[in-house]
Amino acid sequence: MKTILLSLILTASTFAATIPEAAKVGEFFAGCQAYSFRMYNVFEAIDKTAQCGGKTIEFYPGQKFDDTSKWDHNATPEMINKVMMHLEAKGLTAVGYGVVKLGKDAAADRKVFEFCKTLGISIVVTEPDVAGLDGIEALVKEFDIKMAIHNHPKRPLDRAYMFWDPDYVLGLVKDRDPRMGSCADIGHWVRSGLDPVECVKKLKGRIFDSHMKDLNEFGDVKAHDLPFGQGKSNIAGVLAEYHAQGYPGPLHCEYEYNWETSVPEITQCLDFVRNWKPAK
Repeated sequence: MKTILLSLILTASTFAATIPEAAKVGEFFAGCQAYSFRMYNVFEAIDKTAQCGGKTIEFYPGQKFDDTSKWDHNATPEMINKVMMHLEAKGLTAVGYGVVKLGKDAAADRKVFEFCKTLGISIVVTEPDVAGLDGIEALVKEFDIKMAIHNHPKRPLDRAYMFWDPDYVLGLVKDRDPRMGSCADIGHWVRSGLDPVECVKKLKGRIFDSHMKDLNEFGDVKAHDLPFGQGKSNIAGVLAEYHAQGYPGPLHCEYEYNWETSVPEITQCLDFVRNWKPAK
């Protein structure tokens, strides 16, 4: 037990060291999931994340690169270089990539990890084929890149879908490499009728990324985003729990509402993170 605990502590401290201190927004490394700007190309997503005050970005597979190409792990070296140059120009750090499917195709999985290594991305976010976890674990060890299991809402008509349940996710990773854990999607837990603070407590030490959403309703799959602090997700409580656990982020605002006019609202979200202070 002591060995496992030490590994988790070392992993957390190493992880924090991979993201520059300049990428902090207040107490946390924070920015946007590029899916917030899915109506735009990847360069515009970078621009808008910076405009909103974000310092980190998580890419997702399939965003437009230009009029003829998509941005994903099949990108050419030229495409990757252009994106890396744009990140540097805007002062952003790419820290995550997902949600991408892993576990079914070993060659495709390797391509994902190679893509992330080239970009300096430290987290692959996935809802994996659990039968392929052994192969994913081997890649995590080889590339020293974390795998974080994402959760969508509970699906009443699909009982086989279990990633919504933090206990299930913990059961998948707790006896594996300490770099295998969770991408905690706060809003989807709220849509599932789960208390996000309690979910975060259950996954202590295994959260490597978090999609942050403050929703207008609790337990409603159709609930929509509001600026942080205005909804039912108890974002202040989530931030307090993350801080208590020593989790520095990244936190990624994933705003899925007012798609073409969301910049002011996402700015409010990141301002909430920036202005949040732990209780004395």
